[in-house]
Amino acid sequence: MANEEDDPIIQEIDVFLARSLLEKLYLFQYPIRPASMTYDDVTHLSAKIKPKQQKVELEMAIDTLNPNYCRSKGEQIALNVDGTCTDETSTYSSKLMDKQTFCSSQAASNVSRYAAAVYKKGELHLTPLHGILQLRPSFTYLDKADAKHREREAANEGGDSSQDEAEDDVKQITVRFSRPETEQARQRRVQSYEFLQKRQAEEHWVHLHYYGLKDSRSEHERQYLFSQGHGLAENTELIKSPSEYLMMLMPPSVEEENVKPVAPSNVLSMAQLRTLPLADQIKILMKNVKVMPFANLMSLLGPGTDSTAVLRCVQQVAMLVQGNWVVKSDVLYPKDTSSPHSGVPAEVLCRGRDFVMWKFTQDRWVVRKEVAAVTKLCPEDVKDFLEHMSVARINKGWEFMLPYDEDFVKKHPDIVQRQHMLWMGIQAKLEKVYNLLKEHLTPKKQEAQSAHPMVVSGEQRVNMAKAKVKQNYGQLEKELQKQRAEMKSNDASAKMDVANIRIKEEPVSDEEPMDTSAYEGMNNGIVNGLHAEDSVDSLNGHLPGGRIDRVAQELKAFVSSTFKKQFVLTLSELKRLFNLHLASLPPGHTLFSGISDKMLQDMVLDTGCKQILVPFPPQTAASPDELKVYALWEAGDTYDQHRQVLLEIFSKNYRVRRNVIHNQLSQECGEDLNKQEVDRVLKDCCVSYGGMWYLKGTVQS
Repeated sequence: MANEEDDPIIQEIDVFLARSLLEKLYLFQYPIRPASMTYDDVTHLSAKIKPKQQKVELEMAIDTLNPNYCRSKGEQIALNVDGTCTDETSTYSSKLMDKQTFCSSQAASNVSRYAAAVYKKGELHLTPLHGILQLRPSFTYLDKADAKHREREAANEGGDSSQDEAEDDVKQITVRFSRPETEQARQRRVQSYEFLQKRQAEEHWVHLHYYGLKDSRSEHERQYLFSQGHGLAENTELIKSPSEYLMMLMPPSVEEENVKPVAPSNVLSMAQLRTLPLADQIKILMKNVKVMPFANLMSLLGPGTDSTAVLRCVQQVAMLVQGNWVVKSDVLYPKDTSSPHSGVPAEVLCRGRDFVMWKFTQDRWVVRKEVAAVTKLCPEDVKDFLEHMSVARINKGWEFMLPYDEDFVKKHPDIVQRQHMLWMGIQAKLEKVYNLLKEHLTPKKQEAQSAHPMVVSGEQRVNMAKAKVKQNYGQLEKELQKQRAEMKSNDASAKMDVANIRIKEEPVSDEEPMDTSAYEGMNNGIVNGLHAEDSVDSLNGHLPGGRIDRVAQELKAFVSSTFKKQFVLTLSELKRLFNLHLASLPPGHTLFSGISDKMLQDMVLDTGCKQILVPFPPQTAASPDELKVYALWEAGDTYDQHRQVLLEIFSKNYRVRRNVIHNQLSQECGEDLNKQEVDRVLKDCCVSYGGMWYLKGTVQS
């Protein structure tokens, strides 16, 4: 109340709302005018507008007679823009910069709170603004000057030797085939900056006529700024209650909160990122960064994130290369997409990028020409692959961009082993697709080492060995404790195994009786001075007896189920399927203890399979693992005899015609088989290539 008494009302003014220029009135904000230009009496040479974009261009004259105008500078600009000749296309016909173009931009997207006010005879008349445009100088004449300069340079270079002209005429042409545009691709194209610029350029300019400040037409239009009628019907919007009027003056801020700054579609703030599920966060980060150490990934995900969950999610979108995570190819190149450079489909791009990633698992350096020669992709696609994960070095090639992450490899050996199995499967696939030679499969580290030999003294070797022992001591101690815990848990089964031992009885002479002290010592719990809980096999580097049984059971289950599905497999294909099986198992599984090729082959024979000695041609390029062919001899169904006859045929022939197989099956099985039965047997064991039939995995392309 005291403030109201100190600030008394001295006058009340009637406010009127004028509607004559509604949605027609714009406010132009001119820049600070130079001394040679006054907006009051300046001559507007031309004006044009794009109504949909609310974009205006004004061309205004410059007073060249003003003492503040630099005439030499104006002549130089006109010469640079138009050159020495003047014609209708010249920007400055007077050979002097005597005009300036102003281009508008929207100062505010929401102008509903702004109005133009006119005060006259104690009345305030308001007209809402339809737009506020800021005028800025346009420097398109500089682009024209640059174009003129380039034309002059091209003309001067045109007088060179005819040999150069002939070389310029020979240009490489890239043929691209357009594919049907998908709905997603169309939406991305419509939202692109290039498409929006094209649409804005397509809108035609509407030329305007400018009327000066003192022109009679201007005087007439200014009368529309006043309210035409002072009745209540015209100003009902201004007749409000005090609360409604206050709400109009200070509207709620809900609308402002909803209005967010416009950002590109591929930009996501960290605050928005952390509101997404963990798997989506990792996918977005890997897709944008491409290559990242695990420690950096954890720091970006924020404190309190479970590292185990992160490891589980990152393996779905990335592969391990030199201890660092590299985003998978199918994440960058989704299905039904194509290369922006060559139009190659995503499947081919993924194979090419997988080859580059696999090369970096073998060596830190990759040669671009070698990748292009193997993948047969265009140079732009190959360069994109390499830039994702490496840095170009002059006269050396492309080096992997991050150092080898030893900390992650030491902390997570199970993850490293699983990723190694996945890379083995990818390598086998790449060998078949690209027909890789041995020079592509072997890393070039030996050459680098031979070129720069390193001399290490005996004392240095001893110190390095001691440091390595100290480093691995803690890990070995943990593994020993784990083995002892497993031995105690399997103590009962171990005792049963010892009790069930049966020694084969053989005749022995009276002079040299068989020594059984070791067996007696075993019953007393001591073997060669060792307690039973300290397994002799474990100290010799072998697995405990109970664990061997579990490994054998798991391996037998895998081999049995695989051959019941495939019937015929080469050793190479069986190893590939086994590696994929290992990659799908959880960390710490018993099969990760190490399975040799001999163990795998012995288990194949133990499960009822037989090795088929296929007579491969002498000039075959197959590897030793591809020459070993195994087949399930008895599956327990009605087609066992037919498959056995078929396998006998291929033990004598590398490839056979269908009619020969049909006749042989009819003779051996003693019945006339129909086409469906023969097809069933052939589908189980064989493949057709060039009109001939081969056992699965034996076709040499």
